[in-house]
Amino acid sequence: MKDIFLLYDTSCFFEIVILNYFMSLTQCEMLYCSPDGKPIKAMEGYSVNVDAALKDINPKQVRSMIIPGGDISAVNTGEVQDYLREMKRRQVLIGGICAGVDLLEHAGILNGIKSTNSVDSDIVNDQHVITARANAYVDFAVETAKELELFEDEADLQETIDFWKYHKRAT
Repeated sequence: MKDIFLLYDTSCFFEIVILNYFMSLTQCEMLYCSPDGKPIKAMEGYSVNVDAALKDINPKQVRSMIIPGGDISAVNTGEVQDYLREMKRRQVLIGGICAGVDLLEHAGILNGIKSTNSVDSDIVNDQHVITARANAYVDFAVETAKELELFEDEADLQETIDFWKYHKRAT
C-alpha cells in the first residue's frame, strides 16, 4: 500500500519532513504527487520532481494521504477534492497540516469530525483524519506514524518523542 504526499508549488516541506523521515526509515512505499505530475517548487525553495500525477495513483492502493500547508489555491480543485472524498470513503488515513487542513475542509472531509479548524488544539486525530497547526509538525509526524503503526513498541515511540519533541540525546 502506498503513502502519498500531495505536493504543490509553495508546499511547506518543514511541516512534513520529519514524517517523511519516519516513513523512509520504516520502508514505507511513499509517492510524491502533484495534481498534474509536474515538478513543484516548495516554499523553502526546493525544486522537487514528483513521482506521479494524483490522477494516475489508483485509490485502491493508497494507505495514507498527506497534505502539507502552503498556498493551497493550486490544489483546491474539484479533481483533488473528489480524490480526497474517495480516500475518506475508503477510510484511508488522511493528514493535513496548516493550510492542508483548509483543503480538507473545502473537500468536506471535516464534516462531522473534530479538527484543528473546529477545536482549540494544535493537533486532532478523529475518525482516521489527522489535522495539525503548522507549529505542531513534530506532533503531526508522531501521531501519523502511530496511526500507521510505524513504531516497534512503546519504548521506540517514547524514544522518538524524547528526541524529536524534547530534544533529548539518543541513547
